[in-house]
Amino acid sequence: MDIGTLYRLYFRDVVLFLQGLTHSETLAEELTQETFFKALDGLKSFDGKQDVRAWLFTVARNCYYSYCRKNHRTVPLEESLSETLSSPSNVEELLLDEDAAFTIHQCLHRLEEPYKEVFSLRVFGELSFEKIGTIFGHTSNWACVTYYRAKQKIQKMLREAEA
Repeated sequence: MDIGTLYRLYFRDVVLFLQGLTHSETLAEELTQETFFKALDGLKSFDGKQDVRAWLFTVARNCYYSYCRKNHRTVPLEESLSETLSSPSNVEELLLDEDAAFTIHQCLHRLEEPYKEVFSLRVFGELSFEKIGTIFGHTSNWACVTYYRAKQKIQKMLREAEA
């Protein structure tokens, strides 16, 4: 499939997706253009194993995250947690269930520092990555990376517990 066909078929979907993330029509249109520009470059390596629309949404989401990083904006918590596993080990969803939340807390108790505290400050304290970084004397990027590593470690513990 060529980029012109992709553009005609999915432009509206990508714009609407980005409007939901940005809450700005103008910014969504700018990011849509960037998305298709990056898709043009990535199309040669696209293997067609996944849905092309889902692939474009991933490119669009990454463009939005890059925009946020460049403009020192933080991504809202619910958007930053959109990376989920297909199994029920999605930490945030499990926290909504009381029994599963207890299991998460057990995993969190076993987690080493600073992962334990960064995860707790982000999820339970609802602090921004910038504030977490300040608490630890690091950058917001450090806090973001540490949080995602903590989340991955918890997900690994949950998978091991299921096995």
